[in-house]
Amino acid sequence: MSNTPDKGTSADTDIQKAATETVAENVDDEIIEANRRVFSGRLWFAFGVLAILYSSFHLISLNVLPMETWSFRIIHICGALILGYGIYAGTRFHTDTPPHTPSHWLNWMGYALLIPAFYTLVQVALMKQTILGGAMRIEPHVEAWHYGYPLILTTLAAIVLSWFNRHERARLPASDLVLMLCALSSAGYLLVIYNTPLRMSTGTSMAPMGISYAAIAGSLLILELTRRVAGMALIVIAACFLGYVFVGPYLPGFLGYPGLSVGRFFSQIYTDAGILGPTTAVSSTYIILFIIFAAFLQASKVGDYFINFAFAAAGRARGGPAKVAIFASGLMGMINGTSAGNVVSTGSLTIPLMKKVGYPSRSAGAIEAAASTGGQIMPPIMGAGAFIMAEITGIPYTEIAVAALIPAALYFASVYFMVDFEAAYKGMRGMRKDEIPKFRRLVKQVYLFAPIIILIAALFMGYSVIRAGTLATISAAVVSWISPNKMGIREILRALGLAGNMSIQIIAVCACAGIIVGVISLTGVGARFSSLLLGLAGFSQLLALFFAMCISILLGMGMPTTAAYAVAASVVAPGLINIGIQPLVAHFFVFYFAVVSAITPPVALASYAASGISGANAMETSVTSFKIGLAAFIVPFMFFYSPAMLMEGSWLQILRVACTAILGIVLLAAAVQAWFFGPAKPWMRLVMLVGAIFMIYGGIYTDLAGLAIGAILLVLQRRPSSPIGKMTEKP
Repeated sequence: MSNTPDKGTSADTDIQKAATETVAENVDDEIIEANRRVFSGRLWFAFGVLAILYSSFHLISLNVLPMETWSFRIIHICGALILGYGIYAGTRFHTDTPPHTPSHWLNWMGYALLIPAFYTLVQVALMKQTILGGAMRIEPHVEAWHYGYPLILTTLAAIVLSWFNRHERARLPASDLVLMLCALSSAGYLLVIYNTPLRMSTGTSMAPMGISYAAIAGSLLILELTRRVAGMALIVIAACFLGYVFVGPYLPGFLGYPGLSVGRFFSQIYTDAGILGPTTAVSSTYIILFIIFAAFLQASKVGDYFINFAFAAAGRARGGPAKVAIFASGLMGMINGTSAGNVVSTGSLTIPLMKKVGYPSRSAGAIEAAASTGGQIMPPIMGAGAFIMAEITGIPYTEIAVAALIPAALYFASVYFMVDFEAAYKGMRGMRKDEIPKFRRLVKQVYLFAPIIILIAALFMGYSVIRAGTLATISAAVVSWISPNKMGIREILRALGLAGNMSIQIIAVCACAGIIVGVISLTGVGARFSSLLLGLAGFSQLLALFFAMCISILLGMGMPTTAAYAVAASVVAPGLINIGIQPLVAHFFVFYFAVVSAITPPVALASYAASGISGANAMETSVTSFKIGLAAFIVPFMFFYSPAMLMEGSWLQILRVACTAILGIVLLAAAVQAWFFGPAKPWMRLVMLVGAIFMIYGGIYTDLAGLAIGAILLVLQRRPSSPIGKMTEKP
């Protein structure tokens, strides 16, 4: 809330006072994670400058001075590693205990490791001079003893040391400085070699072993940074895939493959077949650009306006704060690309207000989790998922964004009616007029939506994604000049710095996902999985789809959306395409289940984040969010049976499918919440569920049957003379 009650002042009076201005303030402020450093003085200035330069590098390279593709992506990852190891510590900081003084021997070990780290960096410079001097390649013993072995051992030692080296938040330990130097050394060697004809030798016995050494060190650095910013889930999955590279030749059945040597595998993993492949291609162009766009929106306080606008528009409806959460969290989640991160930022405001009007703690947290997760499937940005899908499939971005319209509408309609029926069943009120911002005042600032409107218009006018994103970013700064939060030079630099810091997590995750994608492509395990799905489809296509759903959710558990989709698209989507499903349908199927893994028990990151705010049990919140987002588990199956949901077909067919599917969603919500136009008995809920599935299915006869069921139930509940109708008179 914007104000804190003083002594002798009631909460209601305080809210009334705040409502004359705003309900939400500073919802876009950065979240300080448990292992994030907070610098001051010179370190604050140094990392601020690095973050600004990193964001500016991307804007310039994407719009003015394009670079060679591999070199650009290597610098993209290296910059994120340097910033990441500077900002995120290897262990959590304990704010409730006094600062821990690290052991002297740990400090000295860190300083000692600086020597080999600097040595490998010097060797990179010398090797570059050798290549420029006309040498065809570097001597193998120089690559091994003067570069490769010192680099790998130093990287490993510094990573392990960072796990035990506890220190103050404002201090940068030597072990993390060593890792920053190792990132420079690894990237430097690859930049030298990949700009010579030796680049063509990757994956062959003639490839210099130095590429493998640099790739091993680079992979270790990526994995460790991913652990720091995204937890262990993705690391465990990546470790399993890496283990498969060397264990696979000894496995029986369809899992076995001929095998790859360490040299051949790692000489290819840091190319466009792996780490520099589709995931990094998207993170280095579209994702980083939209992170910069989001940072400019944050710096101009547009996020505050979005939420206050949502309160003014929907706050007075029954269960008002929950409907605000649907609107605001969906909009913000679309832009920021992380379900759990959006829960933490907007949920800190909406969850307490939902509890205040009568929602139980678990429902309040679950609604926020479901709404934030839905932001990942909302066009036009779709949490960057649309851009990854366009990169992988080759389908134009605009076609993907249009295809996502009906599924996103169905999902948010489901969440809305789940919320509305629960509010009706429990007799909840909306917020009072004096508790919400004045709509008349907020309408005067509706121009703050202009950057998003400009983005959408530019995309559909045929501009490239990069050009459209850049125009939207510039417009965010321009629009701020006529708003209360003007962006001058200082605010623009702050936004660029904020974007650099915000990008670390997603870039690390995409690079880590690139390792998994590389293993899949280099070992051929994806093709063997496709053959397994093809075999299942011989018995039942529905069984094959169900199996694909389970794998997509399993691969997505505990991972951010972009990584979850990238991995699932590499493993599952080719198999679905091989059993006759259209590429667009197959990828949307996989994408939806990768997204909803954030609210799927037992590992539901968005639900767990919401439970931390609501104070409810994490598993109860997860189960409730699963129930609220139930439509997202049904609709993807309908993509296969009714492609009109993805705008495939005539306009009449698309309109019919959209309308009947929304009516089906209403019946589904009524069946789950036991309320239609009044309390619903168990047999009615069962009939509603059947009617919902009929209408969501999309066939003409099933639509008619579903409409008949809905009409009969409506008549039964609206007849005052019937026992069921009398139940609706409950206040």
